[in-house]
Amino acid sequence: MGFSGIPALTRHYAFCYFASVSPFSSSLIHITPSTKLLTRKFSLPIRMSSTNPNVKKHIAPYGSWKSPITADIVSGSTKRLGGFSVDSLGRLFWLESRPTESGRAVIVKEPGKPGEDPIDVTPKDFAVRTLAQEYGGGDFCIQGDILIFSNYKDQRLYKQSISSLDSAPLPLTPDYGGRSVCYADGVFDSRFNRYVTVREDQRESGINAITTIVSIALSSNSDQEPRLLVGGNDFYASPRIDPKGDRIAWIEWGHPNMPWDRSELWVGYISENGDVQNRICVAGGDPTIVESPTEPLWSSQGELYFVTDRKSGFWNIYKWVESSNEVLPVYSLDAEFTRPLWIFGMKSYDFLKNHDQDTLIACSYRENGKSYLGVLDVNLGKISVLDIPFTDINNITSGVHSLYVDGASAVHPSSIAKVTLDDQRTEVIDFKIMWSSSSVSEMYNSYYSRPELIKFPTDVPGQYAYAYFYPPTNTDFQASHGETPPLLLRSHGGPTAEARGCLNLTIQYWTSRGWAYVDVNYGGSTGYGRGYRERLLGNWGIVDVNDCCNCAKFLVDSGRVDGERLCITGSSAGGYTTLAALAFKDVFKAGASLYGIGDLQLLRAETHKFESHYTDNLVGDEKAYFERSPINFVDHFSCPIILFQGLEDKVVSPDQARKIYQALKEKGLPVALVEYEGEQHGFRRAENIKFTLEQQMVFFARLVGRFDVADEVTPVNIDNFE
Repeated sequence: MGFSGIPALTRHYAFCYFASVSPFSSSLIHITPSTKLLTRKFSLPIRMSSTNPNVKKHIAPYGSWKSPITADIVSGSTKRLGGFSVDSLGRLFWLESRPTESGRAVIVKEPGKPGEDPIDVTPKDFAVRTLAQEYGGGDFCIQGDILIFSNYKDQRLYKQSISSLDSAPLPLTPDYGGRSVCYADGVFDSRFNRYVTVREDQRESGINAITTIVSIALSSNSDQEPRLLVGGNDFYASPRIDPKGDRIAWIEWGHPNMPWDRSELWVGYISENGDVQNRICVAGGDPTIVESPTEPLWSSQGELYFVTDRKSGFWNIYKWVESSNEVLPVYSLDAEFTRPLWIFGMKSYDFLKNHDQDTLIACSYRENGKSYLGVLDVNLGKISVLDIPFTDINNITSGVHSLYVDGASAVHPSSIAKVTLDDQRTEVIDFKIMWSSSSVSEMYNSYYSRPELIKFPTDVPGQYAYAYFYPPTNTDFQASHGETPPLLLRSHGGPTAEARGCLNLTIQYWTSRGWAYVDVNYGGSTGYGRGYRERLLGNWGIVDVNDCCNCAKFLVDSGRVDGERLCITGSSAGGYTTLAALAFKDVFKAGASLYGIGDLQLLRAETHKFESHYTDNLVGDEKAYFERSPINFVDHFSCPIILFQGLEDKVVSPDQARKIYQALKEKGLPVALVEYEGEQHGFRRAENIKFTLEQQMVFFARLVGRFDVADEVTPVNIDNFE
């Protein structure tokens, strides 16, 4: 379902596309990496504004504005961060995907001297990415001179010397003849000179993969069969070994729960021969306490910290007292100190290095739609909030005399920043960007629309939902007096995810052309506590749809958008909300579904193990599965729809988009389907990302916009139109 809506690693940069028309339909387009589409330019009538002689702007209809933030810029210039680490010498390493290399992910080391270029660590015939649980994460780990990473092509683990980059990486795990066995979220175990990691084994069944925690010997130069340490449950994550190597902590959970519904934190004691024994359930084992512990982390003194949402419903930091087997809160706040465990390897807090006692914790938390970076003094029970430019923070790693923070803001793209603190660790004395996902984003700062956090009423009296609203913004254009802009509403994926309100060039592509854009955090979104997240339990397809419709109506009623030009888009689970809103409500005039779900029953039957029971809690009984599947109610659709689908998608099968397409075509509604060969769940190639973005724009312009786009784009053929 790509429920997570986690953006796929980006992508190959290209300016032309190859299209072949499938015999399936004249509007079903196959995109492959080697064909070319002709382009034509839509005419754009422009006249100069005379209302302000000091600022000469063109007057043109909303949606028709010319913008330097092109689809090429959006798809080709943005790299994606796949994780980062700091070695014992204080050197920063990060994993980045590259559009110029078909989305290949490469580990990079910071330059040795100022002015020098970063150094590629990954050899050219390797790519670093794990496919564990489909969404991956925790792709590599560094200790001393040794780097261990998961290779995308064969999913084997490899060992590499950081200091001798000319030496080829050596395989650590067996070759099973494909990608049937994946590894993620590993850590070094110095006591036994081994690597401990999560393994997902699909050799017997792809739908019912076996997940365990295993160890891999590092002393041998030949690959060996991993040794089983922990198994028996459906899922495992975050194996973490204490500084002495005596204990291991981990997270586990079982169907039908997702890790943010209910999970368990366990500790096991490691015997003299390396086995895990005398296991203790630290949190999550009491059926009277609803919680989802995550992110275990050992201090240098051997104390176990973790994050859980017991009692308050907000993920806060806790500590395990081993002697009494008690769990005690370290700091309580109605804010989220972590995120849902969609991917492996998350690190929302870390102990500050170079401190005599483990009493200072660098942490991030999210409150009322904004992230904060702080230093938590465990002894005082007090957080010192640090003043940095980021308003959105994901991961934190402690370095030598500094912190490394993965974050963004309304004007900063996804970046890694080095944050240097004063001696008291309460104030920032230096903030330096070490890596940025986009090298060109600063060029377009004057065109950026800044998000406004809005709160709007839901169908329940006194209850509110949230969204980020982006007004049309372009320094060169303005609309005629009295005109209101078209609106594109985005329903995020997950559905257990969150719109974050940080710089996204895709959003700026729309707003700089004169569109209003709103990113909705409907009920079920994270960032607002368990109570808000659980509004969606049993109500997926109802609460999310109603909240999106109410958000659009709220913006119309406030005079900020045109009620006759409301469009909706979404990918994966957001694509489901899009299709459900179009099938069961009469608010939007057109929609775009990117690898969205049309058939909940088919989704449940075909999706991968991680999400195979996700819908049980979100939907309910068989009647609800049928009644909330848009594919079963095609007669209810009444507006144009364009669908985009990858043909190698293992989360949402291509058949779902095809069935929606066929049904709408037969009904006589304007509809188009674009299929991408080689794409999985989430589009990874720059040419496909560009094509999807441009075709949405032109589709909406032709069918509901009442304007011509200013870009040179050849639209796909639309069935039942013209």
